[in-house]
Amino acid sequence: MEQDTTNGADLRGLIEPLVRGKFSMQLIGVMMIISGVLTALSIIGIIIAWIPIWAGVVLMQAAGASQRAYESADPEAIKYALGRLRIYFTIFGVLLLIYLILMVLGMLFGIGAGLMGGFGHMQ
Repeated sequence: MEQDTTNGADLRGLIEPLVRGKFSMQLIGVMMIISGVLTALSIIGIIIAWIPIWAGVVLMQAAGASQRAYESADPEAIKYALGRLRIYFTIFGVLLLIYLILMVLGMLFGIGAGLMGGFGHMQ
């Protein structure tokens, strides 16, 4: 019985940093959802708006799961919480890659449009 108590305390110690960051995770999750809604307001953005919304929901799930894992000290609950966090970072990485590609394409389009406008004035 003593080993179960010690094991529970060890597991709580492992998940404690996530539990202490629960408010930040929830805040970022809400901001991601709002970002997705705002992204949906543009024509191109409506295509990818579901990605930040999904990321926000997954991050909020990770925050809630980490609290439940801390309270139960259940290894499966900890595994679930960490799995949600892994999914969030995967989604966020894909989202960041998409944003960077769109930024580079926008810059190239802007430079091209600027050059075309500059050549029109040379005649």
